Amino acid sequence: MQKPIDQAVAASPPTPIHNNGAPPSGAVAPALFRPQIQENELVVYARLIMQWAWLIVLCALLGGVAAYVASRLSAPIYQATSTLLINEARTPGAANYQDLLTSERVSRTYAELLTRRPILARVATQLGQNPNIFDNGAVTNLSVTPVRDTQLIRISVEGISPELVTAVANTLPPVFIAEIQSIQSARFAGSKNNLLTQLETLDQDIAATEAALARLDVPQTALEEQERQQLQNALTQFQASYTNLLQSYEQLRLVEAQSMDNITVVEPAEVPETPIRPRTMTNTLLAAIVGAMLAMGVVFLLEYLDDRIHSPSDLEKVMDAAWLGAVPRIPDVSTKEYSRKQLITEREPRHPISEAYRGVRTNLQFSNVDTGLRILLMTSANPGEGKTTTVANLAVTMAQAGLRTVLIDGDLRRPMQHKVFELSQSPGLTDALLQPESWAGAFVRPTSVPNLYLLTSGVVPPNPAELLGSQRMQHLLSQIAGDADMVLIDAPPLLAVTDAQILGRLVQGVVMTIDGESTGRTAVARAAAALAQVNIRLMGVVLNRVSKSARGYAYSHSDYYYAGKK
Repeated sequence: MQKPIDQAVAASPPTPIHNNGAPPSGAVAPALFRPQIQENELVVYARLIMQWAWLIVLCALLGGVAAYVASRLSAPIYQATSTLLINEARTPGAANYQDLLTSERVSRTYAELLTRRPILARVATQLGQNPNIFDNGAVTNLSVTPVRDTQLIRISVEGISPELVTAVANTLPPVFIAEIQSIQSARFAGSKNNLLTQLETLDQDIAATEAALARLDVPQTALEEQERQQLQNALTQFQASYTNLLQSYEQLRLVEAQSMDNITVVEPAEVPETPIRPRTMTNTLLAAIVGAMLAMGVVFLLEYLDDRIHSPSDLEKVMDAAWLGAVPRIPDVSTKEYSRKQLITEREPRHPISEAYRGVRTNLQFSNVDTGLRILLMTSANPGEGKTTTVANLAVTMAQAGLRTVLIDGDLRRPMQHKVFELSQSPGLTDALLQPESWAGAFVRPTSVPNLYLLTSGVVPPNPAELLGSQRMQHLLSQIAGDADMVLIDAPPLLAVTDAQILGRLVQGVVMTIDGESTGRTAVARAAAALAQVNIRLMGVVLNRVSKSARGYAYSHSDYYYAGKK
């Protein structure tokens, strides 16, 4: 057991503490280490995806399963396709650009006419079906598409019955062809009917004239001879007129044939054997990909909105402070009920978390090699960030390093150190402050950790800020610091009360604990500003409860190595 502090006063007289923790004149405090970590963005994104891989995989599975079930429950849709060739009537001669434009317009016009309701009604009637088959779902889709840069038109019919869609695809072309021919023939019907009427009249006149000549086969008198000659001349005239009209009729028919478009079926539809929809595997794969992409979008959005401190680069965006280390969450330890379990550095000194605390201790020791760090305050921005656990374990590691360490519970509003070390709350700090003539060492009690002593809070006072800012408090700290190698103070949160700012003016530096799981950048910036307003030196921050998959910072101590396993 080390010599009690109250017996060491004569050998080590109290040493005054410099105002604001400033080093003595002539001594220059080295700058704290500020890591410049510029991690590749792809690595950061890859780590983020790995961290949320369970959510991405889950969304992909949900999307794929939903698409698979929906596809299996959907009615199969079949498609039948036929192809028409349109030979447009043209005037003899070489084709020009205008003819090409006309052909394209004709193809589009025919494609539009093929889907008109009168044509579809005739198709349904010819098939013996209700005309509503194109509306009640029996035929789900009918598309007519001109094939670009060709004279072809493709007709595609989709529906739930393969036989019905095939029948519609094969019946629609002849019905349309007959309709187009009827429309085009109507342009010549009047002229043809007029010529036919004249031909019938001449045919009757020729027949009557031939009958009259037959009756005058052998004329007997000069009068009969004259009459026969007149009939013969009339017959010749009638026959010539008939020939001319018949020639005009044939020419009209030829013009009609040349002016009509020729529409033929070049590829009839065949009964489809497999449905085109639903494509179960394709839908499942696409839905899984969409689900994964949506999950990744949500993950990146949450990451963008996350303003917590996870890494040194996040800290640099908020304030210019040293990065002292990162400590993972202590397993199986409650953040509300304080007990001996908080001291992982005592019960499991070879645990990786204990090594993390030793890393923080080493960084603090090297931060003031020349002047020597004697008295330090630990605080946080908000309550519940783990400052009490952090300073307690830090005190244990310093005691384990052979430093005569005194831990003072300066949180007079919510003291917890007596619970961590399983000691009574009184007598403590408030008792020492209320007895000016007593030596502070009388209230400092040894703990189960060699070289570590604890000054509990004592009875919770009604005016903590006034007690902490008193001259007696400054004198008490001078007494304790004069007989100890290291003094650590557990102070209240900065944003809750002003106690930490008051105590900060009595120490050499302040260390801020940041909860990597909950503390936002705004709170950290406000806490740092509160220290800067009263000219208190912020020595650095300790990131508490950091996870192994934290953004931009990986806790890399090997459990097996520090457990002594090879």
